[in-house]
Amino acid sequence: MTRSALLVTHTGRRQSTQHAQTVARDLVAAGFEVRVIAQEVADLELPPGVTPVDDPTAAEGVEIVFALGGDGTLLRAAELARPAKAPLLGINLGKVGFLAEAELNNIDQTVREIVAGDYKVDERLTLDVRAEYDGRLIADSWALNEVSVEKGQRAQMLELLVDVDGRPLSRYGCDGVVCATPTGSTAYAFSAGGPVVWPEVEALLLVPISAHALFSKPIVTAPTSTFVITVDPYTSFAVLCCDGRRTWDLPPGAQVTVRRGELPVRLVRLNPRPFTDTLVAKFALPVDGWRGNRR
Repeated sequence: MTRSALLVTHTGRRQSTQHAQTVARDLVAAGFEVRVIAQEVADLELPPGVTPVDDPTAAEGVEIVFALGGDGTLLRAAELARPAKAPLLGINLGKVGFLAEAELNNIDQTVREIVAGDYKVDERLTLDVRAEYDGRLIADSWALNEVSVEKGQRAQMLELLVDVDGRPLSRYGCDGVVCATPTGSTAYAFSAGGPVVWPEVEALLLVPISAHALFSKPIVTAPTSTFVITVDPYTSFAVLCCDGRRTWDLPPGAQVTVRRGELPVRLVRLNPRPFTDTLVAKFALPVDGWRGNRR
């Protein structure tokens, strides 16, 4: 049976396309059918044996999806991998690359481990989101990192009412709110002042953005919780955004419902390490004092 892989890369960076060529050659040499998004083929100059495929079913039936780039590239690849239930491997060619499992300096070893089947797969909690106004569906989407509802006009504060599990929690005058997964706790929610949550924890996060309120602390709820965010009918319009990639305008009076996603994203783990080590490495945390490492 032929093994297959989908290759997704950041075609706007020459370095990324060069590494994509290397990965594709190695996989083809190992007997893989390599798929590439049809719109990206012309930019990649890939070797013979690569199959152009169209969205959104590009990942159907593949053994693995490679995402070469930063976290943005991985989030784009996740849109293809999630409905196909395909494992997703991020190779960091960007700056932080918090979601990536492998780094630029070990690409060859990474491909060898995939070919050998020497990897595990973790399931990451996702969010499902629906937005409605006056009985009309505005958006029906999902997110791996976060769903945000933000003000649409820079000069005006946004008024939002937040319900948790069918009960009103608070009304915020704010720039917006972020609903995040543990995976997304180190992304937008972190920048807005939210807590870092270990990926293995099953929970949902809600983080107000610049709220003009006495109670504006981030909250962590059960994974079974449901958030309903109502844009006040007398405020300005808002913007709904999923993972920083998909956006919709929300008129005053619109309601956004966020809950745990029905489908997880499956992330490949090659050499699992404690999440503490990942935090230290990605954020360059100062674990050594002026006296040096005393352990």
